[in-house]
Amino acid sequence: MTVRTLAATLLIVMATAVSAQSMPEGQNTNPIQPLDFTSETERERYHSLIGELRCTVCQNQALSSSDVPLAADLRNTVYRLIRDGRTDFEIRQFMRERYGDFVLYDPPLAGHTLLLWAGPPLLLIIGAVLSVVIVRNQRRRMAERAPAEPPAES
Repeated sequence: MTVRTLAATLLIVMATAVSAQSMPEGQNTNPIQPLDFTSETERERYHSLIGELRCTVCQNQALSSSDVPLAADLRNTVYRLIRDGRTDFEIRQFMRERYGDFVLYDPPLAGHTLLLWAGPPLLLIIGAVLSVVIVRNQRRRMAERAPAEPPAES
């Protein structure tokens, strides 16, 4: 073993030991708290809503799959609002007022989101038109470059 390999191995072992000691034994950084629902419908609403709402910290990740502390707080807020008797619309509206349209995976159609909704179809149309123009130009160039047909031999 070379000195560099030995040094690198030693550094990895030491870093692992230090990180293992920095967490007190038995302490969990992301404790799972069981939620009590009054009905299966309430449970389904909760899971549906946390699947529809986006974590404001993570890049394109739903609240249901995010592990950051803010996502846990937002899940608890959704749970509390459900328990308070709010409708799904009221919960979405609450989150939207607090965090903006970004929190919704399907933002509403409005003036400031029009480009978001119209952008993909417009890009598709522009791409199709450009493809047709490019293909036609290439065919025309190939036809111009093609040598004239040789005279027929008798």
